[in-house]
Amino acid sequence: MSQNPDAHQDPRTKYPVPEYPEQSQIEQHPGLESRMQPEPDYGYETYRGSGRLEGKRAVVTGGDSGIGRAVALAFAREGADVVISYLDTESADADETARIVEEAGKRCVKVPGDLSEEVNCTALIEKAVEELGHIDILVNNAAHQMTVEGVMDVSTELLDRTFKTNIYAMFWLVKAAIPHMPPGGSIINVGSAQAYKPSPALLPYSATKGAIVTFTEGLAQDVVQYGLRANIVAPGPVWTPIIPASMPPETVAAFGQQSPMGRPGQPVELSPVFVLLASDESSYLNGSAIDVTGGQPVG
Repeated sequence: MSQNPDAHQDPRTKYPVPEYPEQSQIEQHPGLESRMQPEPDYGYETYRGSGRLEGKRAVVTGGDSGIGRAVALAFAREGADVVISYLDTESADADETARIVEEAGKRCVKVPGDLSEEVNCTALIEKAVEELGHIDILVNNAAHQMTVEGVMDVSTELLDRTFKTNIYAMFWLVKAAIPHMPPGGSIINVGSAQAYKPSPALLPYSATKGAIVTFTEGLAQDVVQYGLRANIVAPGPVWTPIIPASMPPETVAAFGQQSPMGRPGQPVELSPVFVLLASDESSYLNGSAIDVTGGQPVG
């Protein structure tokens, strides 16, 4: 698990507190981690594995940066080989994720492709099976997000892009993966606090996250017949490249201040939850949502 030399450190100030420098990567959506100020903490210096996923094989979509990179690192340090998917424009971040996974002594298979297209979802799973033999863990993390003025500002193009990336891809990936997942396998879908308390500025994104909750609750009841489980991790504000790539600079500078912690979460603060849900220790967790919001209510 993630360790800190001072076990009693105040969680409000454990990581950088806004205001951050105003910054934008909208022209380079969905953004690069290396261009962020401050760069997110994905656990490179602090995450210590304990063999909880030894011998397992995982697929992590959006595994190049942000939450996906933190999960890939944690899985590798817990003993799992990892396949990561990412967009072609994110290859620099993907290379860095591959480096840290391999540094942990595990395999990292990189598979570029836009998951808003079904053919790429199928190809990702086929590549994972070809390289690793089967899939024990499927993390559906990749997502599209863009701020809007309100419902009148939502184009059909944005709606299609957001729903196909965030919810269609989950259907496609799960359907392709199930035949290659042995009993004990785990599906982890990334939801959001936006599913429960949506913001008008994130309306398309919020709608897909609500759909993910319903999808996962139904999916959990279905896949248990195969010996599989499906659960949700629902983050609050987390400091990842999608933030400067989808929000105005002044919003980015104050991002996370709405949390009771007064700051956004860092990706490393979420990865232990994914490890729990991926591990055999969580064998009776099925159809559950674990909220990681710094205390921000979601009910």
